[in-house]
Amino acid sequence: MARFRALLVAGVAIALLGGLALVATQPTGHDVIEQAPAPAQVFTPPNQGAVAPQTDERAVAVQSLLRARADALHRRDEKAFMASIDPKAEPAFRDAQLMLFRNLANVPLREWSYSVVTQRSLDPSVLPNVEGAQELWAPEIDLVYALRGADPSPTRRPMGYLLVKRANSWFIRSDTDLLGVGRRTWRGPWDFGPCLVITTGRGLVLTHPAREAMARRVAAEIDSAVNAVSSVWGTDWPQQVVVVLPDSSDEMRAMVGSNFPVESVVAVSVADRVDTDKNSAEGQRVVMSPTSADALSVTALRIVLRHEFTHIAARGSTVDGSPMWLLEGFADYVGYRDSGIPLGQAAPDLNASMLTTGPPSRLPSDEEFRAQGRTLDMAYQQSFSVARFVAERLGEPKLIELYQVLAKAGRASPEEIDDLLVSVVGLNREQFVAGWQEYLRETLG
Repeated sequence: MARFRALLVAGVAIALLGGLALVATQPTGHDVIEQAPAPAQVFTPPNQGAVAPQTDERAVAVQSLLRARADALHRRDEKAFMASIDPKAEPAFRDAQLMLFRNLANVPLREWSYSVVTQRSLDPSVLPNVEGAQELWAPEIDLVYALRGADPSPTRRPMGYLLVKRANSWFIRSDTDLLGVGRRTWRGPWDFGPCLVITTGRGLVLTHPAREAMARRVAAEIDSAVNAVSSVWGTDWPQQVVVVLPDSSDEMRAMVGSNFPVESVVAVSVADRVDTDKNSAEGQRVVMSPTSADALSVTALRIVLRHEFTHIAARGSTVDGSPMWLLEGFADYVGYRDSGIPLGQAAPDLNASMLTTGPPSRLPSDEEFRAQGRTLDMAYQQSFSVARFVAERLGEPKLIELYQVLAKAGRASPEEIDDLLVSVVGLNREQFVAGWQEYLRETLG
């Protein structure tokens, strides 16, 4: 996550960086292979017990409905796509589905299909009454999609569809009627307006026409930012990224979570699923603020993107609960690495505190990264200085090794962290902090 702070460095505004990774799951460690869109499919897990013939027939019919809907989208057949919608659905829903189809016209889809889990169907008693319906059904349905030239593997997002049977045919009745019983529909950029896509050698920018100028600024930085991250982390990650530029705070919340403080960040990296055993992630995106990102200078934008791409590169190696001072400090280190900005200017609050109270007495806690205002700013600045201390005093390879070891530790105890520090850098926590303090005295004192 990138928080924004005005910091004048040679006349440019610099973003204070911190990469909060929102995990909803991660990509494989291989480059994307361009290929034609995969045939639309509906996946249904094997039956887990006896299933009545009626249920089998219903599942087959709904599979056929969703397969035809996905095929129509790939073929850009608007009439066939809209045939999947209940003719008696609310006009607002029909209009939204028509706009969804049209808004996707310029999005390079490698895959768009649906996954149905019939065993996770809602009880009929919780479904709303629908006039004239032969039957209602609400199995668990996921959208399975991938962007060509960006996603190494497809990702899945929930679709809260209510299905209705009329005249022996199944249709999608609504994607909001099940909100009250916990079935929510994920909204992509295409639900908010016509999509504009700018592709680069290392990924793409997905936005809307009103933000084309900013999208072109971002696109101009993507390839060099990916290469900069790989020069530190290595190439064992997909090296393909997607940057989303929403038009509104509501759209950004749809991307990163309804409770996320979108007004206080410049950018955040997200993923749908993470598998650290396989060193992989699905659906990784960098989502940039619709209100503050456009104000970034060239230098600030470069730092923000390199910071966030570092989180994308390392996410498959990062277990939830690992020490935030290292996760955020390492991403800041990569972001600022080639900027030429000295530590004192990149970390002004830390620099000021060195002149009044001296160096910090301990490493920043995870709780400080969940605070606000100056406490949060100081936690990021301290973590950045820790990463620079390791890289400049012990060597960049040691910083990378330290990240790889501690990021796999998860919620380790202080004693376990001590053991891991000793195993990598030969210093326990007390010695490590003492070395960091001395570095700060020499660099900022």
